[in-house]
Amino acid sequence: MKNRKISLNKEVEKELLLEKEEMKNNIKNRKKAKRSKKIKQFFTFNFALGSICCFLGLFLLYGPYSGFREWLITTAMTTMTHQYFATWFYDDETIDAVLAKNTVIESSTPTNTDLIEIVDYENKEEVTYANEFERQILENPNNDDYKIIEIEGDGYSGYLAVIYDPSRVHTVTTKYLNSRGEYLVDMAERVDALVAINGGGFIDPNFDSNGATPVGITVSHGVMLTSASWNGSGGIIGFTEDNVLVLGKYSSAQVKALGIRDAVTFGPFLIVNGEASEVLGNGGWGDAPRTVIGQRKDGIVLFLVIDGRTISKPGADMDDLIEIMQNYGAYNAANLDGGTSSVMVVDGELINDPIDSTGAHKTRWIASGFYLAPEE
Repeated sequence: MKNRKISLNKEVEKELLLEKEEMKNNIKNRKKAKRSKKIKQFFTFNFALGSICCFLGLFLLYGPYSGFREWLITTAMTTMTHQYFATWFYDDETIDAVLAKNTVIESSTPTNTDLIEIVDYENKEEVTYANEFERQILENPNNDDYKIIEIEGDGYSGYLAVIYDPSRVHTVTTKYLNSRGEYLVDMAERVDALVAINGGGFIDPNFDSNGATPVGITVSHGVMLTSASWNGSGGIIGFTEDNVLVLGKYSSAQVKALGIRDAVTFGPFLIVNGEASEVLGNGGWGDAPRTVIGQRKDGIVLFLVIDGRTISKPGADMDDLIEIMQNYGAYNAANLDGGTSSVMVVDGELINDPIDSTGAHKTRWIASGFYLAPEE
């Protein structure tokens, strides 16, 4: 009888162990099934998401809506190292067609210097402000060599330097001319510049040069440093001996005849004799960091530098630049070199935030710049 009870107990224990083992296996199987289901859901979701993204990407790249396609091509083709963003997806014929559709039609008439009348605001007893932009320009200019105004817009931010004495605006070039460029901060320090901005373009084959040689004609303090021909947009951007900013497509002989004392070469021209250039599409330059020089009818010179290359603030296009310069009264204005070259130095310090095409916060060697010299 006793042995029978022991046997029954063992059988019960065995059954309990089997039940526990079965429960464990069931739990494992359920967990495994859940994991398998989650994995399937994950891959199904990501496949669907990837398909949607792929469809949207193809739609943006090749669909009937041309806005994204034109923005991508014009923005990529003005960078130094990221043109492949356009050339990966489009053939040369498509790129050329987009660039032709997005361009700046400049004025064919050069600057009329008689339309600029330089005002001595330091000795002017009363100044009236036509609007808020005028107030920002003219308020408290006395005893000030310059004023810095912060600029904010849709997709961009930057700085506007207001220069009250145009006779003190000159060009500066790299001291290693034709060997390598130089950082604008170092150029500015060498000439004791109060304010400086980058200037004209430079020879840049394959977009990997060291900024050694300015394009076109370059003049500094009456000395012609380069005299190459220029077939690009814009042309001469410089100051006469009468301190008037002139914009025009001039030869080196014409530059000498006009008495241009300081000049660089680049473009496009944005405003000539008060008339804005016509911008087709986005102008062919996309959104990017920009530098502009301009002069008002009263002689005040404007240095504008716009930052960009971030997600929230990609930069400015040609229409943006024209609007800003018109707001602040520019009568003549021209686009200077942009992108990583766009820099403003004030009292020896870089005040804007240049970003190169890799996303690094840094500038590059350049060939030339404009600066405000200290009062003699």
